[in-house]
Amino acid sequence: MTGKTEQAAVAEALGYEQARDELIEVVRRLEAGGTSLEESLALWERGEELAKVCRRWLDGARARLDAALAEEEQEEDADEED
Repeated sequence: MTGKTEQAAVAEALGYEQARDELIEVVRRLEAGGTSLEESLALWERGEELAKVCRRWLDGARARLDAALAEEEQEEDADEED
């Protein structure tokens, strides 16, 4: 397994809060500067991976909320028909 593939797999296993917290740290380090070009690129790549993980968690949460709201609306409609 390559380093990048391994990092992506580890990122996928993170929970939302873990990925968000690590992403905040990556951004802080990039904004602070003082890193080599190679390290900055590695941080940026890690940040991209973490942002994707966060987006997947948020998309999943949105889908669950939408499903719950749709179910609730269907139940209300059924109650009104009775």
